[in-house]
Amino acid sequence: MSKPVTFAIVGGASFRAQYYLRIARELPERFRVSGLMVRDEEKRRSMEERWRVPAFRTLEEMLERELPDFVVVSVSGGACPAYLLRLAELGIPALAETPPATDLDGLIELHERLTMRGARVQVAEQYHLHPLNVARMAVIREGRLGEVTQATVSVSHLYHGVSLLRKMLGIGFEDVTVRGLRFESDMLAGPGRGGPPAEEKIVRKPRDLAWLDFGGKLGIYDFTTDQHRSWIRSNHLSVRGVRGEIFDTRLNLLENFAKPQPLQFRRINRGEWENAEGYFLQGIMAGDRWVYTNPYAPARLYDDELAIAACLDGMAAYAAGGPGFYGLPEASQDCYLGYLIEEAVRTGETVKSVRQPWAAMS
Repeated sequence: MSKPVTFAIVGGASFRAQYYLRIARELPERFRVSGLMVRDEEKRRSMEERWRVPAFRTLEEMLERELPDFVVVSVSGGACPAYLLRLAELGIPALAETPPATDLDGLIELHERLTMRGARVQVAEQYHLHPLNVARMAVIREGRLGEVTQATVSVSHLYHGVSLLRKMLGIGFEDVTVRGLRFESDMLAGPGRGGPPAEEKIVRKPRDLAWLDFGGKLGIYDFTTDQHRSWIRSNHLSVRGVRGEIFDTRLNLLENFAKPQPLQFRRINRGEWENAEGYFLQGIMAGDRWVYTNPYAPARLYDDELAIAACLDGMAAYAAGGPGFYGLPEASQDCYLGYLIEEAVRTGETVKSVRQPWAAMS
């Protein structure tokens, strides 16, 4: 890469925005943040001092100083559409944080006013770009599981979980029937966005489960509130095909019909024991084969940051005229199926999807 890709951030003081700042700091040869838009004056000064990046009160002020290759919109779902529409008017590509809108009407409006008018927008859905999920998808694409028919995702909430289900099953915009239920139970509170718990506290948390029948393919959604931060609740992902199964980090295959071939996804880190190359993830192996190689080594980034860095690379290519990696139609479909899960869980009724206007883009 001859020079780093330049991007600006709207909502630069947000929790998620600081992921992008950390990534740019760790990968200066790839990414540079040209500016932050932060409305609050005190936060604006604090962000400038901490990150050594110029911060501005408005989008227009930020863009007057320097025109970036694209803009990351890291604000709430309610505030996001207005910024996406303004950037489209200015002809500037936008990478939206999830979700891009708060409800179905908002998603349809974005489709009509952005996608149908050729606006250059992608969405920073990162879960399918986590190293282990990239490794799992590599095994699936190679056909080592045979035809995939079932997937269970207990990793993150609603549209994030749905995105993983669709990726693992190879589902696009097909119709689906959804059933759901909720079970509540007590558990010891764990960390939050602000850090570890300050005291021992028992909290009551709902566990939502849903079955998504795509007609010949089954997706199972399972998520307990705050599960992804809990120290005592584990994430889980499994994929079943005709010839094999992925179960978390296990890979159960057949060498032939009479001979099983059990393997493990194994993370290979540098900087352990006597290795002095620095501490970073080199990649993931399945048996004796590399199924993921970290393109950002030797930067010290954790998995979520590696995935978001992949979003930034995908957005850079897209802004330069390349293909999209996760556009508004996909993001809208995942949000829509998340709404159906919520409805099925809330009502206890079987819910059927209706083909939405963005499905015509497939």
